[in-house]
This record gives sequence, C-alpha cells and structure tokens, in this order.
Amino acid sequence: MKKSALYIIWAVLYCFCVGFGFVKNPTEGETMFLAALSIGFFVPPFYLAFQAKKEKSRKTLLALRLVSGIVLLLSVILLVLNFLSVYFSEQAGLVLYVLLVMFTAPMVCSQYWFLSLFLWACLWMLTLQDRRPYQM
Repeated sequence: MKKSALYIIWAVLYCFCVGFGFVKNPTEGETMFLAALSIGFFVPPFYLAFQAKKEKSRKTLLALRLVSGIVLLLSVILLVLNFLSVYFSEQAGLVLYVLLVMFTAPMVCSQYWFLSLFLWACLWMLTLQDRRPYQM
C-alpha cells in the first residue's frame, strides 16, 4: 500500500476519533466500539514504521517519531492542565478539554487513556534508530 494512502487513512481515523471523543457517557457497546476505533487508529502508523524500517527510510521514521513525541508531550501537558482546571473558570476548563480531545483524539475516544499513551510510546520507541555499535 502506498504511503500517501496510509497517511490519508490515518487522517480519516483521526477525524473519527476527534468526533467520537466528544461522546458523553457511552454505553458498554459504544465503549467497545470507541476502544476498537482508537486501537485501529494506530494500525497505519505502525504499518508505516515497519515498512520504513524494512526500506530503511529515515525520513518516514523521523516524521513518525516527531508526531508521536509531540503527541506524548502535549498529552502530558494537557492532562496536567485539565487536572488543574478545577482552579480555573468553567470556560477555561471547557477550552482545555476541547484542546485535549483535539490533540489527543484516540486517548479520549477510547475511554482507556493509558492504552493510547502506551501505543504512542511504543510507536515512538519503534521509530528510534538502531544505535547498536558496529561489531568488529
């Protein structure tokens, strides 16, 4: 499959995760669907990473590393700010929650936040270059 098609699929899955991230109080069946959708969100980037490792494409690995690293950093910052939003105004809390959903879409969509953070970290680790020393 072409890289451009995988990026498009990934973007469409992101849009679905953002949209479904605003679902309030999902039923058990909806929660399972949302979790499956957010796990499915990670299929294209992992496929891209494995394909890039096989083809030794540093450019693709760097792009995936930057995206996963930035999302992990934003997730931590936005989570802390959302926890601290109890001290802010109601509007500030709402804005922070919307930002959290927008920037960490699969995390909020899945209802299992640790799963998304774990998969982002796995993707980030997968994209690190092999830094083993050369053998003599």
